[in-house]
Amino acid sequence: MRRRAIIMVILMVLQFGAIHSKPTTYMVGDEDGWDSGLDMEGWTKGKTFHAGDFLVFTYDDQQFDVAVVNQTGHDSCTLNEGAKVFHSGNDKIQLAFGANYFIDTVADLCAIGMKMAINATAPPPSV
Repeated sequence: MRRRAIIMVILMVLQFGAIHSKPTTYMVGDEDGWDSGLDMEGWTKGKTFHAGDFLVFTYDDQQFDVAVVNQTGHDSCTLNEGAKVFHSGNDKIQLAFGANYFIDTVADLCAIGMKMAINATAPPPSV
């Protein structure tokens, strides 16, 4: 009976490990970083994002910042109530399941492309 219990525990541990994959870390804008010279919405194209993945925003903290906003804030380039603003120049932000929105808080910079909308799906199982 004890052997059976040990086998069940081992199977549960193996199954748990197969369900939860390791998050991916993305450098936003790749080597250029979070920058007004890039189409940040275009940078997301062709990438698959999952809940729990990380985005690293690197930028000149004297010129730029990044804010996590809702859809209205993203679409209008404004800070909504509850928005979180980062301004270290090297910010690591974990994606939540579903829609995730990011903007630069300077409306003119946001309007020319310093904003992103990312839909993070459920994490895939590990192999």
